[in-house]
Amino acid sequence: MYPLFFYQPRRLQRPLANDVAFSEFELRHLRYLLATADLGGIRRAARSLSVEPSTISRGIRDLEDNIGAALFIRGYGGVTLTHAGELFIRRMRRVMSELTHATKDVGVIGRGQEGVIRIGLISSIASGFIAELLDAYAVHHAGVRIEYVEGGVIDHVPAVQQHRLDVAFLTGTPAAEGCELAHLWNERVFAVMSARHELAEKEEIAWTDLRNLEFIVSEAAPGPEIHDYLVKHLAELGNRPSVQQHAVYRDTLMQIVANGQGLTLTSEATVATQFPGVVYRPLAGESLPFCAVWSPRNDNPAFRRFLSLAKVISVKCGLSAQP
Repeated sequence: MYPLFFYQPRRLQRPLANDVAFSEFELRHLRYLLATADLGGIRRAARSLSVEPSTISRGIRDLEDNIGAALFIRGYGGVTLTHAGELFIRRMRRVMSELTHATKDVGVIGRGQEGVIRIGLISSIASGFIAELLDAYAVHHAGVRIEYVEGGVIDHVPAVQQHRLDVAFLTGTPAAEGCELAHLWNERVFAVMSARHELAEKEEIAWTDLRNLEFIVSEAAPGPEIHDYLVKHLAELGNRPSVQQHAVYRDTLMQIVANGQGLTLTSEATVATQFPGVVYRPLAGESLPFCAVWSPRNDNPAFRRFLSLAKVISVKCGLSAQP
């Protein structure tokens, strides 16, 4: 038998360091180290990694010089970890495991499979374009969380500009400096009235039917937008509309309508939500355009895929989804 010769740890090229920066050695050095420890020899590690044994040996030597401690005892039969090597390997396995998980997690987010999308709404998500978009997106992006914020143009545009929202779905073509806009869909406009109102007997309402009637809107969005819409169209008929604002939410506003204390307007998507004593009647020839508003500097991968899907659905609906 050959006498077993153990390598005596060589004189290190630098003293034992108390604080070694991780950046001073590379990941390949760690791979060399782990493979050598797992396979019990430099040649076996070299074959498994498809590199030259000298590359493995030099990498481990550089690593030992860097951290200031011998990690292996070399012998004819292979290598054996020193006490320092065992400690280092044990901790490096945890580091490499965390690095693998971190790379995987970030990759998932980068591919838009996980993350958060913050959406500003002015219309209902009970039905219509947004409901279809959300359903379609959820099929392949179940790991993405959607956060919703209700509001109007005055709330949502600054939030998009300041990256507090990824996208806002708004009516018309709002002024939004530094943002991109795309017209995605249209919705019919409905007059909302008490089931006891004389216009409830009609299947369709004309603007002339609404002349001299009392209207109510909420102070919160989309109340201000509805107010401006009413004033614009009724003023064109030559009369000054009566529009009263209430500091109430939608449910209470609808109860006021049901009580016969005024009419209001709404968009097609909200018609899916029924309220006792309230009826919806379409306004003849009226269509309300909706657009998406977002920042071109928004690099949220989940949002980018969401926006792409919105444009695809828009095209299927017969719109070009162009700014």
